[in-house]
Amino acid sequence: MPPHNPTATIPRPEPATAIQPSFTGYRNLPGLVRQLSSLGGCAQPIRLEGHRTEIDAFTGEILRELKSKELPAGHLLVRCGNRRTSRCPSCAELYRQDTYHLIAAGLRGGKNTPDQIATHPRVFATLTAPSYGPVHGRRTGGSARCRCGRPHTKGDTLLGTPLDPERYDYTGAVLWNAHAPALWARFMLHLRRTIAAAAGLPQRLLSMFVRVSYAKVAEYQQRGLIHFHAVIRLDGPAGPYTPPPAWATPELLADAIRTAANRAHVDGPEINGRTHSFAFGEQTDTRIIRSTAFKGGTAITEGKVAGYVAKYATKGTEAATGTLDHRLKKITELWFESVPEHAARMIRTAWALGARDDLKHLNLRKWAHMLGFRSHFSTKTRTYSTTLGTLRNARAAWHRRHTPPPSPTTLVIAHWAYNGTGLTLDLERLAALIGGAPTREPAVTTRA
Repeated sequence: MPPHNPTATIPRPEPATAIQPSFTGYRNLPGLVRQLSSLGGCAQPIRLEGHRTEIDAFTGEILRELKSKELPAGHLLVRCGNRRTSRCPSCAELYRQDTYHLIAAGLRGGKNTPDQIATHPRVFATLTAPSYGPVHGRRTGGSARCRCGRPHTKGDTLLGTPLDPERYDYTGAVLWNAHAPALWARFMLHLRRTIAAAAGLPQRLLSMFVRVSYAKVAEYQQRGLIHFHAVIRLDGPAGPYTPPPAWATPELLADAIRTAANRAHVDGPEINGRTHSFAFGEQTDTRIIRSTAFKGGTAITEGKVAGYVAKYATKGTEAATGTLDHRLKKITELWFESVPEHAARMIRTAWALGARDDLKHLNLRKWAHMLGFRSHFSTKTRTYSTTLGTLRNARAAWHRRHTPPPSPTTLVIAHWAYNGTGLTLDLERLAALIGGAPTREPAVTTRA
């Protein structure tokens, strides 16, 4: 053993300050924790700057003043309200819960919707897209092997990708997504016609006997094509407040949905000498919604339908295909994103089609990151049930009732301006430490 040197210093590791959060610049750390906790875990809060001043209207005395620069974080922070799980899990979960209550209210009543609608005919329908070329998939039954010759497990990156990308109809796939909203509208037109024909009524008189209400969500399949899940209900002439006639049965509604799905089609553009036409695929699924109680464990119930629809209301293209959850300003930006090749080819196809004058109305470049789909993910008829806005207003009213209101003689002057979105790296880490928002995602590598 070497002799001990009392003058030698003990080497110590250098502190890893580059990866440690630094809160020394914040004077009110307890207040900062309270401000971040009030966001409920929002990952990308909106930063506002401005002030709110309460003044006595008679004396002119300033009773209370709030300035953004004096807040612990230096800004007023509010939740982003994004519905995408990939952008903000906390706000997306709130959106999912609101969607659940919206769908459930249209199935069993509540939220200013009469309870008697639980006795109305209701069908859960799934309308899929046609094939634009064979893709890798999971097989069930005798042989679990894909057409490529080997089985695929859940989560396999090959699922949904073309067997032969060079022969896959990317143009048709993108145009299908772009025309899917119009095809749904055509389907609803045929559905009302089919119901009227089954009842022996002219279509113009159908609303005097029965009304069709629905709530639907659009979901991306792994191959990047849109398909629809919808709750469709038959009401009386006054909507949910009156029962439908006796001939309007769930079986009649299910048959009418299948017939209308087969008849609906939309004419598309002519590209390279080929005229495109769009219709739903052959796999149309209709299931009659039963009461809340299970019947032999096989019935599709109100709660299951509401939960299923709400789950897909918070997912976009990135959940199924691994593509982008934000718009592109230039197609060259795609090379700096980690995007699977199948999704990248659909994006490039949408961008190229967006340059055509005869397709300007589709705004394909604006919606290239959505693989051409340009409609809302969740829509409903006005009479189906309550609205998301009504649910948000009820939540805000609850908070106002539990917050001391200003005096009737108090004048409130407020001005807030948008300053940005998101937290600094240090605040993200602090939010994660107190159980709030997740930390920032690592930088995305360039796609090879």
